[in-house]
Amino acid sequence: MRHTLAGKIIARHLASGRAVPGEEIALRIDQTLTQDATGTLAYLQFEALGLDRTRARLSVSYVDHNTLQAGPENADDHRYLETAAARYGAVFSRPGNGICHQVHLERFAVPGETLLGSDSHTPTCGGLGMLAIGAGGLDVAAAMAGEPFRLAMPSVVLVRLGGKLPPWVSAKDIILELLRRFGVKWGRGKVLEYGGASLAGLAVPERATIANMGTELGLTSSVFPSDAQARRFLAAQGRARAWRPLAADAGAGYAETVDVDLGALEPLVATPHSPDRVRSVREVEGTRVDQVCIGSCTNSSLRDMAEAAAMLKGRVVAPGVSLTVSPGSRQVLRMLAASGALDAMLAAGARLLENACGPCIGMGQAPPSGGVSLRTFNRNFKGRAGTPDAGVYLCSPAVAAASAIAGAIADPRRLGKPPPLKLPPRFLEDEGMIVRPPRRRASVEVVKGPNIKPLPLFPPLADRLEGPVALVCGDNVSTDDIMPAGAKLLPLRSNIPALAEHAFERLDPGFAARAKAAGTVFVVAGDNYGQGSSREHAALAPRFLGVAAVIARSFARIHQANLVNFGILPLVPDRPEDISLLRAGDRLVIEGARVAVRSGGRIAVRNETLGAEIAARLDLAGRARRVLLAGGLLNDIKGRV
Repeated sequence: MRHTLAGKIIARHLASGRAVPGEEIALRIDQTLTQDATGTLAYLQFEALGLDRTRARLSVSYVDHNTLQAGPENADDHRYLETAAARYGAVFSRPGNGICHQVHLERFAVPGETLLGSDSHTPTCGGLGMLAIGAGGLDVAAAMAGEPFRLAMPSVVLVRLGGKLPPWVSAKDIILELLRRFGVKWGRGKVLEYGGASLAGLAVPERATIANMGTELGLTSSVFPSDAQARRFLAAQGRARAWRPLAADAGAGYAETVDVDLGALEPLVATPHSPDRVRSVREVEGTRVDQVCIGSCTNSSLRDMAEAAAMLKGRVVAPGVSLTVSPGSRQVLRMLAASGALDAMLAAGARLLENACGPCIGMGQAPPSGGVSLRTFNRNFKGRAGTPDAGVYLCSPAVAAASAIAGAIADPRRLGKPPPLKLPPRFLEDEGMIVRPPRRRASVEVVKGPNIKPLPLFPPLADRLEGPVALVCGDNVSTDDIMPAGAKLLPLRSNIPALAEHAFERLDPGFAARAKAAGTVFVVAGDNYGQGSSREHAALAPRFLGVAAVIARSFARIHQANLVNFGILPLVPDRPEDISLLRAGDRLVIEGARVAVRSGGRIAVRNETLGAEIAARLDLAGRARRVLLAGGLLNDIKGRV
């Protein structure tokens, strides 16, 4: 048989199941990745399993999200993560070392291996030939405990690249073009595999940009071959031994094929408030900008930063524009400084931020009221930047730099010929802020600050569920809508009782109080409920408040798994129009929930207020049903161990 690249990696890591699209499979995980916004909870969950050390071949704990230390909470989390990593055998990337995805690509990614990360943009490492998948922290904790990762076998779609990128058009424009064509829901249950005659011209950082933002399509992952470009990248990082050739077989069969003519692309921009609201830059050219941010895990490589620096050299940022740059790692920052590129940015008026996620997750640099922010990031959900009425646009570093100079969204093609860009054959190897676990781990004291609260415990699924509909919402509700991030709330990520007070507050400020008063409640939604971040807090906090089920037309992959992991029923009506029979305040009853979940039968949801009943289903395999019956994945694993 002729196999796809994704199919080959899956076959080598298949622990159980058949690699048939839609069927449940279990994958052995080689590497795990956590970051501090999700990692504190993940390590608390790992501790609860009672194991002595991580059983993954490599586990890395990063600090890159909660780096703004306005109080002791974030610093206490950092100390906990560093001591927990030392105690349980994980590598620790200290604050200031860089963004997890950029650092992992530089120092740890290995072609052909599997990576599970508690961050939705973990597929970034697919740019180097890994099968890298984002998941909730509890799934990552389970992988650290040696459990295989279970998911529905995705279908594999080939993206065939042809033609040559015109001047000023970049990898960011390739992924924006796919978002323009297909939208944020298209990728559910799919892995994109990239090929075609033009693939050889894309360097690993460009591939990583595409794989990173494939998450916004709803994909399980994206994967590129391990070819000469991958070999060149690993050699530059001093890791040539990690390279191995990997590619799909000639004539491999794909579920579908998408053709992209690179020569037909032009600079693109995603307009507020969704990554798929894509237009050409020329259509929105002249839109005034108040802020330009260059960085994030999508576009913070040396290549991205060097391009922006070359454009800014000898120029000055327009009056009224705040330009920030966030290099993706210490390696990138130090090489920018050594080459003089950093000085060119600073001379132009750029503000240098920490090597961290920063503005991308609302951790500082909120735009002014009613302002326009142009960012090289991956998400522009309403309010995510920290300013509810701001308009956030997503673009490439070239568009960002050109616009910062012009004071308005600008087409870089008007600047003439692009400046030459030549990267060194060997990169600086900087592991000074990477801490390896000690040999004598048992003597390490794991330190928990006062804001780190015990994990909430939940009972097994009840047979009768009864309560009001506490919230009715529409399509594409994001995890930012469910459980906001930002400088105010990220420090509460290890304190679920405090964090839960803010659940759904962007959609309904009274939700938490109403849910607690009712004891058991339901949430109703439209399509693609839970898109965006992997944050399991968007399931755990509602569960803590008494949410027993979410009834929606469809769910985003990671969030549906997170709901199951914390014992919340993700129900899909047999008839989508039946959602209209569920109104805010209506009292719902589900009888015989345990029997229906165990048997895989339909679940009857009775609306006692209207005297109506709808039939709903759980689009879940047997293992997920077992987890629901146990009241969540932690209960299930502990019960089996």
